[in-house]
Amino acid sequence: MKNPWVKKNPFLSMWLSGANAIIGSTRGRATAQAKRQASTFWTAALTPGKPKKRRARR
Repeated sequence: MKNPWVKKNPFLSMWLSGANAIIGSTRGRATAQAKRQASTFWTAALTPGKPKKRRARR
């Protein structure tokens, strides 16, 4: 007698394949956003700030 738990299920396979594609895309977007935020942070931290404008006295 064959074990039904090891039988291939094409619907489960398609569902898992789609879920894997979505998770991979989300992971890529999250990684890209984290890299952008890190570079923005370090750029702001390592560059000197702009001098404040002084208001002229009257």
